[in-house]
Amino acid sequence: MPAAETHRTIDAVWRIESARLIAGLARMVRDVGLAEELAQDALVAALEQWPASGIPDNPGAWLMATAKHRALDQLRRRKMLQRKHEEIGRDLEAKQDGAADFEFSADEDVGDDLLRLVFTACHPVLTAEARVALTLRLLGGLTTDEIARAFLVPEATMAQRIVRAKRTLAEKRVPFQVPRGPELAERLASVLEVIYLIFNEGYSATVGDDWMRPALCEEALRLGRIVAELAPDEPEVHGLVALMEIQASRARARTDANGAPVRLFDQDRSRWDQLAIRRGLAALDRAARLGAPPGSYVLQASIAACHARARTPGETDWARIAALYAALGQVAPSPVVELNRAVAIGMAFGPAAGLELADSLAAAGSLKNYHLLPAVRGDLLVKLGRLEEARAEFERAASLTRNQRERDLLLVRANECKSANEPLP
Repeated sequence: MPAAETHRTIDAVWRIESARLIAGLARMVRDVGLAEELAQDALVAALEQWPASGIPDNPGAWLMATAKHRALDQLRRRKMLQRKHEEIGRDLEAKQDGAADFEFSADEDVGDDLLRLVFTACHPVLTAEARVALTLRLLGGLTTDEIARAFLVPEATMAQRIVRAKRTLAEKRVPFQVPRGPELAERLASVLEVIYLIFNEGYSATVGDDWMRPALCEEALRLGRIVAELAPDEPEVHGLVALMEIQASRARARTDANGAPVRLFDQDRSRWDQLAIRRGLAALDRAARLGAPPGSYVLQASIAACHARARTPGETDWARIAALYAALGQVAPSPVVELNRAVAIGMAFGPAAGLELADSLAAAGSLKNYHLLPAVRGDLLVKLGRLEEARAEFERAASLTRNQRERDLLLVRANECKSANEPLP
Protein backbone atom coordinates (compact mmCIF):
# COMPACT_ATOMS: atom_id res chain seq x y z
CA MET A 1 0.00 0.00 0.00
CA PRO A 2 1.44 3.44 -0.92
CA ALA A 3 2.59 5.53 2.04
CA ALA A 4 0.03 8.28 1.38
CA GLU A 5 -2.82 5.77 1.39
CA THR A 6 -1.47 4.16 4.57
CA HIS A 7 -1.42 7.54 6.30
CA ARG A 8 -5.03 8.20 5.22
CA THR A 9 -5.99 4.81 6.62
CA ILE A 10 -4.21 5.57 9.90
CA ASP A 11 -6.05 8.89 10.12
CA ALA A 12 -9.39 7.12 9.58
CA VAL A 13 -8.52 4.46 12.17
CA TRP A 14 -7.57 7.15 14.67
CA ARG A 15 -10.86 8.99 14.19
CA ILE A 16 -12.76 5.78 14.87
CA GLU A 17 -10.63 4.26 17.63
CA SER A 18 -9.15 7.21 19.55
CA ALA A 19 -12.07 7.73 21.95
CA ARG A 20 -12.26 4.00 22.78
CA LEU A 21 -8.51 3.88 23.17
CA ILE A 22 -8.28 6.89 25.50
CA ALA A 23 -11.29 5.68 27.48
CA GLY A 24 -9.78 2.23 28.04
CA LEU A 25 -6.40 3.66 29.01
CA ALA A 26 -7.96 6.23 31.35
CA ARG A 27 -9.69 3.42 33.21
CA MET A 28 -6.30 1.79 33.76
CA VAL A 29 -4.13 4.79 34.61
CA ARG A 30 -6.87 6.97 36.16
CA ASP A 31 -5.51 10.08 34.44
CA VAL A 32 -7.14 11.48 31.29
CA GLY A 33 -4.07 13.52 30.33
CA LEU A 34 -1.72 10.54 30.67
CA ALA A 35 -4.19 8.34 28.79
CA GLU A 36 -4.19 10.75 25.86
CA GLU A 37 -0.39 10.91 25.85
CA LEU A 38 -0.19 7.11 25.75
CA ALA A 39 -2.73 6.97 22.93
CA GLN A 40 -0.75 9.58 20.99
CA ASP A 41 2.43 7.52 21.52
CA ALA A 42 0.64 4.53 20.02
CA LEU A 43 -0.44 6.67 17.07
CA VAL A 44 3.14 7.78 16.48
CA ALA A 45 4.26 4.13 16.59
CA ALA A 46 1.61 3.27 14.00
CA LEU A 47 2.79 6.09 11.72
CA GLU A 48 6.34 4.75 12.02
CA GLN A 49 5.62 1.04 11.63
CA TRP A 50 2.49 0.51 9.53
CA PRO A 51 3.85 1.96 6.27
CA ALA A 52 6.47 -0.82 6.36
CA SER A 53 4.60 -3.65 8.08
CA GLY A 54 1.12 -3.02 6.72
CA ILE A 55 -2.16 -2.29 8.48
CA PRO A 56 -2.85 -4.90 11.22
CA ASP A 57 -5.97 -7.06 10.98
CA ASN A 58 -7.29 -5.38 14.13
CA PRO A 59 -5.76 -1.88 14.21
CA GLY A 60 -7.67 -0.89 17.35
CA ALA A 61 -6.27 -3.85 19.30
CA TRP A 62 -2.77 -3.07 17.99
CA LEU A 63 -3.01 0.51 19.20
CA MET A 64 -4.31 -0.60 22.60
CA ALA A 65 -1.54 -3.17 22.99
CA THR A 66 1.13 -0.63 22.07
CA ALA A 67 -0.29 1.97 24.44
CA LYS A 68 -0.40 -0.58 27.27
CA HIS A 69 3.26 -1.44 26.73
CA ARG A 70 4.09 2.28 26.90
CA ALA A 71 2.06 2.61 30.09
CA LEU A 72 3.89 -0.30 31.67
CA ASP A 73 7.26 1.13 30.62
CA GLN A 74 6.41 4.46 32.25
CA LEU A 75 5.30 2.81 35.44
CA ARG A 76 8.47 0.73 35.59
CA ARG A 77 10.62 3.80 35.01
CA ARG A 78 8.96 5.47 37.94
CA LYS A 79 9.66 2.26 39.91
CA MET A 80 6.01 2.19 40.91
CA LEU A 81 6.61 4.25 44.02
CA GLN A 82 2.93 4.66 44.74
CA ARG A 83 0.64 1.79 45.57
CA LYS A 84 -1.77 2.93 42.85
CA HIS A 85 0.96 2.50 40.26
CA GLU A 86 1.86 -0.88 41.66
CA GLU A 87 -1.71 -2.06 41.29
CA ILE A 88 -1.96 -0.72 37.76
CA GLY A 89 1.37 -2.30 36.87
CA ARG A 90 0.29 -5.72 38.12
CA ASP A 91 -2.97 -5.40 36.23
CA LEU A 92 -1.18 -4.48 33.01
CA GLU A 93 1.36 -7.28 33.39
CA ALA A 94 -1.39 -9.79 33.98
CA LYS A 95 -2.99 -8.80 30.71
CA GLN A 96 0.16 -9.01 28.59
CA ASP A 97 -0.10 -12.70 27.70
CA GLY A 98 -0.37 -12.33 23.95
CA ALA A 99 -2.13 -10.61 21.05
CA ALA A 100 -5.40 -12.43 21.64
CA ASP A 101 -5.59 -11.06 25.17
CA PHE A 102 -4.88 -7.54 23.92
CA GLU A 103 -7.63 -7.91 21.34
CA PHE A 104 -10.06 -8.90 24.07
CA SER A 105 -9.02 -6.10 26.38
CA ALA A 106 -9.36 -3.57 23.58
CA ASP A 107 -13.07 -4.34 23.45
CA GLU A 108 -13.91 -5.09 27.08
CA ASP A 109 -16.15 -2.63 28.88
CA VAL A 110 -15.98 -0.27 25.91
CA GLY A 111 -19.43 1.16 26.63
CA ASP A 112 -18.64 1.76 30.30
CA ASP A 113 -15.23 3.24 29.47
CA LEU A 114 -16.67 5.64 26.90
CA LEU A 115 -19.39 6.72 29.27
CA ARG A 116 -16.78 7.39 31.97
CA LEU A 117 -14.75 9.43 29.50
CA VAL A 118 -17.82 11.45 28.46
CA PHE A 119 -18.64 12.32 32.08
CA THR A 120 -15.00 13.14 32.84
CA ALA A 121 -14.46 15.41 29.83
CA CYS A 122 -17.73 17.23 30.58
CA HIS A 123 -17.20 17.59 34.32
CA PRO A 124 -18.70 20.83 35.71
CA VAL A 125 -15.39 21.63 37.43
CA LEU A 126 -14.27 22.82 33.97
CA THR A 127 -15.50 25.96 32.24
CA ALA A 128 -17.96 25.48 29.37
CA GLU A 129 -15.23 26.42 26.85
CA ALA A 130 -12.82 23.89 28.37
CA ARG A 131 -15.45 21.14 28.36
CA VAL A 132 -16.20 21.74 24.69
CA ALA A 133 -12.52 21.73 23.72
CA LEU A 134 -11.66 18.64 25.76
CA THR A 135 -14.70 16.72 24.49
CA LEU A 136 -13.81 17.43 20.87
CA ARG A 137 -10.21 16.47 21.57
CA LEU A 138 -10.82 13.23 23.48
CA LEU A 139 -14.12 12.01 22.05
CA GLY A 140 -14.20 13.71 18.67
CA GLY A 141 -10.64 12.81 17.78
CA LEU A 142 -10.03 16.31 16.41
CA THR A 143 -6.59 17.88 16.49
CA THR A 144 -5.97 21.04 18.46
CA ASP A 145 -5.59 22.94 15.20
CA GLU A 146 -8.95 21.66 13.92
CA ILE A 147 -10.72 22.69 17.12
CA ALA A 148 -9.02 26.10 17.09
CA ARG A 149 -10.05 26.72 13.49
CA ALA A 150 -13.62 25.65 14.22
CA PHE A 151 -13.90 28.24 17.00
CA LEU A 152 -11.75 30.87 15.29
CA VAL A 153 -9.13 31.16 18.03
CA PRO A 154 -5.36 30.77 17.71
CA GLU A 155 -4.08 27.21 18.00
CA ALA A 156 -1.88 28.23 20.95
CA THR A 157 -4.94 29.53 22.80
CA MET A 158 -6.85 26.31 22.23
CA ALA A 159 -3.81 24.22 23.23
CA GLN A 160 -3.54 26.13 26.52
CA ARG A 161 -7.26 25.65 27.12
CA ILE A 162 -6.98 21.88 26.65
CA VAL A 163 -3.84 21.61 28.78
CA ARG A 164 -5.46 23.61 31.59
CA ALA A 165 -8.55 21.41 31.40
CA LYS A 166 -6.54 18.21 31.80
CA ARG A 167 -4.48 19.78 34.60
CA THR A 168 -7.67 20.85 36.40
CA LEU A 169 -9.11 17.35 36.22
CA ALA A 170 -5.88 15.99 37.73
CA GLU A 171 -5.59 18.68 40.44
CA LYS A 172 -9.24 18.33 41.44
CA ARG A 173 -8.83 14.54 41.45
CA VAL A 174 -11.94 14.08 39.36
CA PRO A 175 -12.68 10.33 39.47
CA PHE A 176 -12.84 8.45 36.19
CA GLN A 177 -16.31 7.06 36.79
CA VAL A 178 -19.99 7.46 35.97
CA PRO A 179 -21.68 9.34 38.83
CA ARG A 180 -24.52 7.74 40.75
CA GLY A 181 -27.75 8.95 42.31
CA PRO A 182 -28.68 12.65 42.12
CA GLU A 183 -25.24 13.56 40.78
CA LEU A 184 -25.91 11.53 37.63
CA ALA A 185 -28.72 13.82 36.48
CA GLU A 186 -26.64 16.93 37.16
CA ARG A 187 -23.62 15.57 35.33
CA LEU A 188 -25.70 14.24 32.42
CA ALA A 189 -27.11 17.73 32.00
CA SER A 190 -23.52 19.00 31.68
CA VAL A 191 -22.73 16.35 29.06
CA LEU A 192 -25.79 17.25 26.99
CA GLU A 193 -25.06 20.96 27.35
CA VAL A 194 -21.55 20.48 25.92
CA ILE A 195 -22.81 18.43 22.98
CA TYR A 196 -25.50 21.01 22.23
CA LEU A 197 -22.99 23.88 22.48
CA ILE A 198 -20.86 22.14 19.87
CA PHE A 199 -23.88 21.59 17.63
CA ASN A 200 -25.11 25.17 17.96
CA GLU A 201 -21.72 26.61 17.06
CA GLY A 202 -21.81 24.48 13.92
CA TYR A 203 -25.44 25.25 13.12
CA SER A 204 -25.25 29.04 13.58
CA ALA A 205 -21.67 30.20 13.98
CA THR A 206 -21.40 33.01 16.50
CA VAL A 207 -18.44 34.66 14.79
CA GLY A 208 -16.62 34.63 11.47
CA ASP A 209 -17.51 34.64 7.79
CA ASP A 210 -19.39 31.33 7.56
CA TRP A 211 -23.03 30.91 8.52
CA MET A 212 -22.56 27.21 9.33
CA ARG A 213 -19.71 24.86 10.26
CA PRO A 214 -21.03 21.43 9.23
CA ALA A 215 -18.11 19.50 10.74
CA LEU A 216 -19.10 20.64 14.25
CA CYS A 217 -22.72 19.60 13.66
CA GLU A 218 -21.53 16.17 12.53
CA GLU A 219 -19.29 15.76 15.59
CA ALA A 220 -22.09 16.76 17.95
CA LEU A 221 -24.48 14.34 16.30
CA ARG A 222 -21.93 11.54 16.52
CA LEU A 223 -21.34 12.24 20.21
CA GLY A 224 -25.07 12.47 20.87
CA ARG A 225 -25.72 9.11 19.23
CA ILE A 226 -22.94 7.53 21.30
CA VAL A 227 -24.38 8.85 24.56
CA ALA A 228 -27.90 7.77 23.52
CA GLU A 229 -26.71 4.18 23.18
CA LEU A 230 -24.70 4.35 26.38
CA ALA A 231 -27.62 5.83 28.36
CA PRO A 232 -30.70 4.37 26.59
CA ASP A 233 -33.10 4.99 29.49
CA GLU A 234 -32.51 8.77 29.65
CA PRO A 235 -35.24 10.56 27.63
CA GLU A 236 -33.36 13.87 27.43
CA VAL A 237 -30.50 12.17 25.59
CA HIS A 238 -32.90 10.99 22.90
CA GLY A 239 -34.55 14.41 22.94
CA LEU A 240 -31.23 16.07 22.18
CA VAL A 241 -30.46 13.61 19.38
CA ALA A 242 -33.93 14.22 17.94
CA LEU A 243 -33.43 17.99 18.10
CA MET A 244 -30.02 17.85 16.39
CA GLU A 245 -31.19 15.42 13.69
CA ILE A 246 -34.19 17.56 12.77
CA GLN A 247 -32.24 20.82 12.86
CA ALA A 248 -29.42 19.32 10.80
CA SER A 249 -31.95 18.09 8.22
CA ARG A 250 -32.31 21.70 7.03
CA ALA A 251 -28.59 22.24 6.42
CA ARG A 252 -28.69 22.19 2.61
CA ALA A 253 -31.55 24.68 2.51
CA ARG A 254 -30.13 27.13 5.05
CA THR A 255 -27.68 28.81 2.67
CA ASP A 256 -27.86 29.90 -0.96
CA ALA A 257 -25.32 29.19 -3.68
CA ASN A 258 -23.09 31.97 -2.31
CA GLY A 259 -23.22 30.76 1.28
CA ALA A 260 -25.60 33.52 2.43
CA PRO A 261 -28.23 32.58 5.06
CA VAL A 262 -31.75 31.65 3.96
CA ARG A 263 -34.46 32.26 6.56
CA LEU A 264 -36.68 29.36 7.63
CA PHE A 265 -39.74 30.81 5.90
CA ASP A 266 -37.85 31.18 2.61
CA GLN A 267 -36.20 27.75 2.57
CA ASP A 268 -36.88 25.20 -0.17
CA ARG A 269 -38.30 22.42 1.98
CA SER A 270 -37.76 19.85 -0.76
CA ARG A 271 -34.07 20.18 0.12
CA TRP A 272 -34.63 19.14 3.72
CA ASP A 273 -33.09 15.74 4.44
CA GLN A 274 -36.07 13.44 4.95
CA LEU A 275 -33.91 10.59 6.28
CA ALA A 276 -32.53 12.86 9.01
CA ILE A 277 -36.08 13.98 9.83
CA ARG A 278 -37.22 10.36 10.15
CA ARG A 279 -34.26 9.62 12.43
CA GLY A 280 -35.12 12.66 14.54
CA LEU A 281 -38.80 11.76 14.82
CA ALA A 282 -37.85 8.19 15.77
CA ALA A 283 -35.55 9.49 18.52
CA LEU A 284 -38.33 11.78 19.76
CA ASP A 285 -40.73 8.84 19.85
CA ARG A 286 -38.12 6.82 21.74
CA ALA A 287 -37.93 9.57 24.35
CA ALA A 288 -41.73 9.72 24.65
CA ARG A 289 -41.99 5.94 25.18
CA LEU A 290 -39.84 6.24 28.31
CA GLY A 291 -42.80 7.97 29.93
CA ALA A 292 -41.05 10.76 31.81
CA PRO A 293 -42.37 14.36 31.78
CA PRO A 294 -40.78 16.15 28.80
CA GLY A 295 -37.59 18.02 29.60
CA SER A 296 -35.87 20.87 27.81
CA TYR A 297 -34.45 18.91 24.89
CA VAL A 298 -37.60 16.85 24.34
CA LEU A 299 -39.66 20.06 24.22
CA GLN A 300 -37.23 21.73 21.82
CA ALA A 301 -37.26 18.62 19.63
CA SER A 302 -41.07 18.71 19.67
CA ILE A 303 -40.93 22.29 18.40
CA ALA A 304 -38.50 21.30 15.65
CA ALA A 305 -40.81 18.41 14.76
CA CYS A 306 -43.67 20.86 14.17
CA HIS A 307 -41.58 22.57 11.50
CA ALA A 308 -40.39 19.27 10.04
CA ARG A 309 -43.94 17.94 9.63
CA ALA A 310 -45.15 21.10 7.83
CA ARG A 311 -44.81 20.72 4.07
CA THR A 312 -45.11 24.50 3.64
CA PRO A 313 -44.59 27.41 6.05
CA GLY A 314 -48.34 28.04 5.99
CA GLU A 315 -49.06 24.56 7.37
CA THR A 316 -46.94 25.13 10.48
CA ASP A 317 -48.90 24.67 13.73
CA TRP A 318 -47.79 27.91 15.35
CA ALA A 319 -50.32 27.70 18.19
CA ARG A 320 -48.81 24.38 19.26
CA ILE A 321 -45.30 25.83 18.95
CA ALA A 322 -46.30 28.75 21.18
CA ALA A 323 -47.70 26.30 23.74
CA LEU A 324 -44.53 24.23 23.62
CA TYR A 325 -42.42 27.34 24.21
CA ALA A 326 -44.62 28.17 27.19
CA ALA A 327 -43.97 24.68 28.56
CA LEU A 328 -40.25 25.07 27.85
CA GLY A 329 -40.30 28.36 29.78
CA GLN A 330 -41.62 26.47 32.79
CA VAL A 331 -38.93 23.75 32.56
CA ALA A 332 -36.01 26.01 31.61
CA PRO A 333 -36.90 29.68 32.18
CA SER A 334 -34.92 31.96 29.90
CA PRO A 335 -35.47 35.31 28.15
CA VAL A 336 -34.30 33.65 24.92
CA VAL A 337 -37.10 31.09 25.26
CA GLU A 338 -39.53 33.97 25.79
CA LEU A 339 -38.19 35.69 22.68
CA ASN A 340 -38.85 32.56 20.65
CA ARG A 341 -42.33 32.39 22.17
CA ALA A 342 -42.87 35.97 21.00
CA VAL A 343 -42.11 34.86 17.43
CA ALA A 344 -44.56 31.95 17.72
CA ILE A 345 -47.26 34.14 19.27
CA GLY A 346 -46.76 36.65 16.47
CA MET A 347 -47.26 33.93 13.89
CA ALA A 348 -50.22 32.31 15.66
CA PHE A 349 -52.12 35.32 17.00
CA GLY A 350 -50.83 38.30 15.04
CA PRO A 351 -47.70 40.51 15.06
CA ALA A 352 -49.12 42.95 17.61
CA ALA A 353 -49.40 40.17 20.21
CA GLY A 354 -45.86 39.03 19.46
CA LEU A 355 -44.48 42.57 19.60
CA GLU A 356 -46.08 43.14 23.01
CA LEU A 357 -44.04 40.26 24.48
CA ALA A 358 -40.89 41.32 22.61
CA ASP A 359 -41.28 44.87 23.93
CA SER A 360 -41.55 43.60 27.49
CA LEU A 361 -38.30 41.69 27.01
CA ALA A 362 -36.64 44.84 25.65
CA ALA A 363 -37.84 46.79 28.67
CA ALA A 364 -36.47 44.15 31.06
CA GLY A 365 -32.98 44.72 29.63
CA SER A 366 -31.65 41.17 30.01
CA LEU A 367 -31.29 40.83 26.21
CA LYS A 368 -30.01 44.33 25.50
CA ASN A 369 -26.87 43.02 23.74
CA TYR A 370 -28.53 40.00 22.12
CA HIS A 371 -28.82 40.68 18.41
CA LEU A 372 -31.88 38.51 17.84
CA LEU A 373 -34.10 40.71 20.03
CA PRO A 374 -33.96 43.70 17.65
CA ALA A 375 -34.07 41.28 14.71
CA VAL A 376 -37.35 39.79 15.99
CA ARG A 377 -38.76 43.23 16.79
CA GLY A 378 -37.80 44.38 13.29
CA ASP A 379 -39.62 41.44 11.69
CA LEU A 380 -42.77 42.08 13.73
CA LEU A 381 -42.66 45.82 12.98
CA VAL A 382 -42.43 45.07 9.24
CA LYS A 383 -45.62 43.02 9.47
CA LEU A 384 -47.30 45.94 11.24
CA GLY A 385 -46.17 48.34 8.48
CA ARG A 386 -43.91 50.34 10.81
CA LEU A 387 -41.01 50.26 8.38
CA GLU A 388 -38.87 53.09 9.70
CA GLU A 389 -38.84 51.57 13.18
CA ALA A 390 -38.12 48.17 11.66
CA ARG A 391 -35.16 49.55 9.72
CA ALA A 392 -33.62 50.92 12.91
CA GLU A 393 -34.09 47.56 14.63
CA PHE A 394 -32.42 45.62 11.81
CA GLU A 395 -29.50 48.05 11.81
CA ARG A 396 -29.11 47.63 15.57
CA ALA A 397 -29.21 43.84 15.21
CA ALA A 398 -26.53 44.03 12.52
CA SER A 399 -24.30 46.06 14.83
CA LEU A 400 -24.58 43.43 17.58
CA THR A 401 -23.93 40.21 15.66
CA ARG A 402 -20.36 38.98 15.22
CA ASN A 403 -21.18 36.78 12.23
CA GLN A 404 -20.52 38.51 8.92
CA ARG A 405 -23.10 36.51 6.97
CA GLU A 406 -25.81 37.33 9.47
CA ARG A 407 -24.78 40.98 9.51
CA ASP A 408 -25.11 41.16 5.72
CA LEU A 409 -28.59 39.63 5.84
CA LEU A 410 -29.77 42.06 8.52
CA LEU A 411 -28.45 45.05 6.57
CA VAL A 412 -30.25 43.82 3.46
CA ARG A 413 -33.47 43.71 5.45
CA ALA A 414 -32.81 47.22 6.77
CA ASN A 415 -32.30 48.51 3.23
CA GLU A 416 -35.51 46.80 2.09
CA CYS A 417 -37.39 48.71 4.79
CA LYS A 418 -35.76 51.95 3.71
CA SER A 419 -36.58 51.36 0.02
CA ALA A 420 -40.19 50.36 0.74
CA ASN A 421 -40.65 53.46 2.88
CA GLU A 422 -39.35 55.93 0.32
CA PRO A 423 -41.99 57.83 -1.69
CA LEU A 424 -42.37 56.92 -5.33
CA PRO A 425 -40.82 59.46 -7.78
